[in-house]
Amino acid sequence: MQTVGLHIVAQASPVLHAIAGVFGRQVRERCGLEVTDAATADVMVELHIEAGIGTEGYRIEDAGTDNTIRIVGNDERGVLYGIGKFLRASRYLPEHFEPGPWRGVSVPEKSVRGIYFATHFHNFYHDAPVDAVQRYVEDLALWGYNVVNVWFDMHHFDGIADPAAQAMIERLHAILSAANRIGIGASLAFLANEGYANSPVAMRADWTAGHDGYHHEPGGHYHVELCPNQPGAKALLLRWVDEKLSAFADVKLDYLWIWPYDQGGCTCGRCAPWGVNGFLDMAEPIARRYREAFPAGKVILSTWYFDHFTDGEWSGLSRVFARRPDWVDYLMVDDYGDHFPEYPLRHGVPGGLPMVNFPEISMYACDPWGGYGANPMPRHLQQLWNSAGQHLAGGFPYSEGIYEDINKAVCAQYYWQPQQSALDTVREYISYEYSPDVGEAVIRATEILERNLPHARQRENGKMRLVMPHTDQAVEAFALLRGVDAQLTPQARSAWRWRILYLRALIDAELADNGCAVTEACEDALQELATIYHAENAHDWVAPPTRRMLAA
Repeated sequence: MQTVGLHIVAQASPVLHAIAGVFGRQVRERCGLEVTDAATADVMVELHIEAGIGTEGYRIEDAGTDNTIRIVGNDERGVLYGIGKFLRASRYLPEHFEPGPWRGVSVPEKSVRGIYFATHFHNFYHDAPVDAVQRYVEDLALWGYNVVNVWFDMHHFDGIADPAAQAMIERLHAILSAANRIGIGASLAFLANEGYANSPVAMRADWTAGHDGYHHEPGGHYHVELCPNQPGAKALLLRWVDEKLSAFADVKLDYLWIWPYDQGGCTCGRCAPWGVNGFLDMAEPIARRYREAFPAGKVILSTWYFDHFTDGEWSGLSRVFARRPDWVDYLMVDDYGDHFPEYPLRHGVPGGLPMVNFPEISMYACDPWGGYGANPMPRHLQQLWNSAGQHLAGGFPYSEGIYEDINKAVCAQYYWQPQQSALDTVREYISYEYSPDVGEAVIRATEILERNLPHARQRENGKMRLVMPHTDQAVEAFALLRGVDAQLTPQARSAWRWRILYLRALIDAELADNGCAVTEACEDALQELATIYHAENAHDWVAPPTRRMLAA
């Protein structure tokens, strides 16, 4: 049996040992071999650190012997990302590891390469075993992500001492600690005026429209948020901020997001327009409290849904930030749909601040989100990147689960090397996760799956049915992936990343062939997806639409 060895030549640290463990797990899961520290291994990988390559960059080179590969990181993160590149270029067969041939130097171009895990609605991040979520943090880090963001959604709980709140804080802490353990950063999202379920009724925010310039009600409002202009409300909001920061005091929090809408906001006359009035009045003291608790941390101010519910928020922010504010480090800019917000592209970013995006990779064109399996969107993501990528310092894709894994890889590589096309990243993903031999067949299938992405539930005659508007070549896509399935190793064929793609093609083909009726084969596939997602208790927004869910 072949042997694979790993040797940490750099001064060993807990982070490097954790990174070495990630390498060992990947090799074990993909080809069944245990990585050892034996100097006589058939394949030997050495880990080094050498400053001067470039922050978080790496170099992969031959070490002068036939069987030794040297991965040199500029720093510990560089070692991690170098391992990721090496693993993606390698080949995995049962009990055989074939080292990848890629050699060279690579340094990331964007400094902010984050991912946001939405831990709600009993989705994967909310309900999967926490060690599975922690492993997923490691998997994404190998693609180049350097920070994981989570949000402690307060509206479910009666204060921070609520046992359910404490359980959620423990879960979020475990996720962020997994990131810190391998040397990458953690981040929290705060809504500027979010409240608990039992927030004081007299302090609650207005959410109605038709007054003070609001032509639409702010979407996603839970009606427990506070108006900072109500007596005592601002002090209470800031006390809650201090409690949350204290709860995560032992995590290395690289960033704090401060969010305006969805949820959040207040439409009253004293707060309106929220984005440049009440929001900023709350955001600045929140930012300063965070900086006191985490002096090295950076503040990201979100502009999500600016000018959706009222007008003049973007132009107003430019006026307020005529001079660059000292309490904001980045603006987060993005929108749901097919277009990047036009204002900063046409008029410049308010305050001259660096800009990060928040790409929608989860909910786009599908109801329920991810309910039918993988949702690869390389063409859509390429279009958005072409319009805004050159203006960005990085970003945080918005994730509701694991079904958009291909999209996460595409975004990670945009942040690392902006000129790499989405299609090239998908090819690299296919080679790594499935096999180097099946690239063109899977590419063709994913093109069809993206074209046919729109799915929805529709109530008709009191019953819920599935609707798939575009079914062209769905049967061809499934035939292609069925052929690929026979070529994969047992490890790749049984891995969830293959199953969610294969099941998506199967479901589409069944719906296309049967007038969108849920056949037995389709139902079995939906049930398997529910198991993969740990969606037994999931909200119907994030649960595969099994017959049980459709009947609910």
